[in-house]
Amino acid sequence: MRILLVEDETDLAETLHTGLTAEGYAVDIAHDGRQGLWMARTGEYALIVLDLMLPGLNGYRVCAQLRREGITTPILVLTAKDGEWDQAEALDTGADDYLTKPFSYVVLVARLRALLRRSPASAPAVLAVGDLTLDVASHTCRRAGTRVELTPREFAVLAVLARRAGQAVSKTDLLHHAWPEEAWDPNLVEARVSALRRKIDTTFGRRSLQTVRGAGYRLVDDRERRP
Repeated sequence: MRILLVEDETDLAETLHTGLTAEGYAVDIAHDGRQGLWMARTGEYALIVLDLMLPGLNGYRVCAQLRREGITTPILVLTAKDGEWDQAEALDTGADDYLTKPFSYVVLVARLRALLRRSPASAPAVLAVGDLTLDVASHTCRRAGTRVELTPREFAVLAVLARRAGQAVSKTDLLHHAWPEEAWDPNLVEARVSALRRKIDTTFGRRSLQTVRGAGYRLVDDRERRP
């Protein structure tokens, strides 16, 4: 899933970028309100993390403008203000949740997952392709009831394929949804797909993760094709 982080504190933005990337999210960063508004309008984001005190255009105005334009992407606002009126204003302008600085990274990730679970864009919370299931909230994978251990990036790639089960997904699409932009390299996709095949297919004698020549990869329910 791709997240937009709008935060002008460079050190905090880089720290969150590193942490969320390790969790398996693809993260884009904007350092001022105007850039954040433009990116939120043009990008495909599952969630926006928005600081309120931004140069150029503050977070209140960014949030309000996005909602006026009909953009319903879940928004978690970050604020250095701890007053109840500031929190109320953030929610009234269209934010879905807020977190007061300084905050616990563990709590931030929990809040993000809670928003993603509630978001129609992220439903269903459990993805199933045949007897392969992925629990988006807990980042767990099972094949025929057996737990399959995946890295965060492997899970992100498999989730993209599961959401579009039966369809060919290009390497470019997988990179866009599962990697930060600066790390885009088609070889990364090939390596993760190879690892996924070993874990979800070879181990179980299956062939559900298929290569579509010239188009990318496809995840299917292969049970009916088994001898």
